[in-house]
Amino acid sequence: MKLEEAIKSTKFKSEVHKSILHILYTAWWLKTMNLKELKKFGLTGEQYNVLRILKGKHPEQMCVRDIASRMIEKSSNVPRIIDRLELKKWVLRNTSIVDKRETVITITKEGMAILEACTQLMEKKYEDRFTIKEEEALVLNALLERIREINL
Repeated sequence: MKLEEAIKSTKFKSEVHKSILHILYTAWWLKTMNLKELKKFGLTGEQYNVLRILKGKHPEQMCVRDIASRMIEKSSNVPRIIDRLELKKWVLRNTSIVDKRETVITITKEGMAILEACTQLMEKKYEDRFTIKEEEALVLNALLERIREINL
């Protein structure tokens, strides 16, 4: 769907302005698509992100602060997210041996299984919907990184 159809507007200040709206709309579209799939597994986007972060460090444990620093959405309330994942038995929370004031988290076998099932479904959706070539993705990635080089 063209951006103009999606937002029902054809007036843009410039092509740069239009590209900003494209990025914002596409981010919303991707998030909506992801949340629809994650809901089938009883997961939120933030919970999925935490599980992926923990899997990336497995079998090592991670402290809450390190998990928070790797989150896509930086304003996420990581302790609350971990509480919910712990209730589902997808993560374990322990006291750090090094620093008793610190809590460390690890992903469980059940957490790995739900993450794997969810990731397979999401990757299938991506394969079906993203028809850009590797070379095009390289250009897109470079452009997006260039936009983020500006510190706001």
